Amino acid sequence: MIVWICFIATIFIFLALDLGIFNKTPHEISSKEAGKWTAIWVSLSFLFSLVIYWLYEHNYIENPDLLKPTVAAMKYITGYLIELSLSIDNIFVIAIIFSSFRIPKKYQHRVLFWGIIGAIVFRGIMIYFGVLIIKKFTWTTYLFGAFLIYTAIKMFFTKEDHEYNPHNSLFYKYLKKLTPITTKIENEHFFIKINNKNTATPLFVALFLIELMDIVFALDSVPAILAITSDPFLVFSSNIFAILGLRSMYFFLANMLEKFSYLEYSLIAILCFVGLKMIFHKFIHLPEWVSLAFIAVALLSGIIASIQKDKQSKKA
Repeated sequence: MIVWICFIATIFIFLALDLGIFNKTPHEISSKEAGKWTAIWVSLSFLFSLVIYWLYEHNYIENPDLLKPTVAAMKYITGYLIELSLSIDNIFVIAIIFSSFRIPKKYQHRVLFWGIIGAIVFRGIMIYFGVLIIKKFTWTTYLFGAFLIYTAIKMFFTKEDHEYNPHNSLFYKYLKKLTPITTKIENEHFFIKINNKNTATPLFVALFLIELMDIVFALDSVPAILAITSDPFLVFSSNIFAILGLRSMYFFLANMLEKFSYLEYSLIAILCFVGLKMIFHKFIHLPEWVSLAFIAVALLSGIIASIQKDKQSKKA
């Protein structure tokens, strides 16, 4: 329990420093600044695998699956890479939401900051119940696996996520029934007074939709990482580090997503792999390095193929 408290406290300290010091004044995040923070978060995420090794080596945390320190560290890295890769479509949807509601770039960081706070809470709840369900009803592993494969097939044959229109979503229509909405943006305020009524600004609308879309995406990502491990701390920590890096990745990748057109096929391959792993877990046991290697190769292949395609299109 002490480790959990220390971990969560450290995360909130990072977030407090982020909003209170590094980004106290609203400003447009440049690609250079976003690249720097992306590198910092990715580095911290990988370095945390050493902390995982140390915790499991000295039995400082509950180890329900009796994992060896090396295996625990590899499971954490594998889970982190899965969560990071599945965030790509999330970034695309965030970009559409910001564009649709014309959120100024200097205020986007604040919206994403509070979006991440909510995501941490909701992911924690979903992970808790996901682990509980899998441990109590082992047959649900097959359902999760089948759902991931279904999602992969759906991604292959449709482009629904890329045609997402926030104004037509049920979430937006439901929000309009709950509170008045204005198109006026007043500094960083999520609500402003209009005719003595609290009225939601486009910043709050964007935050509301981003929060709900993260829950939708978590329906894929949480079962995906549960295919790697059902250890609560490994699942939670890998999820949280992926979420923390999502903000800087958004500002770094938002304008370059079109260049990585083949990454979607990498995600499809990863979803199929973890789905099949869940379905056949009783018949085939793959070493942790195989899962890690497959995910890393799938991501690198998608990135390299996308870069080559982009170069060829520029030459043409």
